[in-house]
Amino acid sequence: MSRSGLGKWSGAIACAGAILVGAGGAEVSATPLTPFRYEAQAQRHCPQDRVVWLDFRKGVYYRKGQKRYGQGFDGSFVCLNEARDSFYRRSLLGLR
Repeated sequence: MSRSGLGKWSGAIACAGAILVGAGGAEVSATPLTPFRYEAQAQRHCPQDRVVWLDFRKGVYYRKGQKRYGQGFDGSFVCLNEARDSFYRRSLLGLR
């Protein structure tokens, strides 16, 4: 590779490094997800919020009254706002 070719690459690498360093300064805060084995435990943790069943494998949550609420081995009871803040989506199964 010629000297002029190396100069182009080193400039591009320096620019990409500066972008990565600049992006590292942005802070992203997320609400920690607190899973519970029992519904009552979750309700005590967040008394002003609804409790949902979070299926970790599917990445969805079910509200009380839905068929799969509290079902399965890959899930846990969590607060609705925590599930939403952690980017889990709601399941539409069983909703009318």
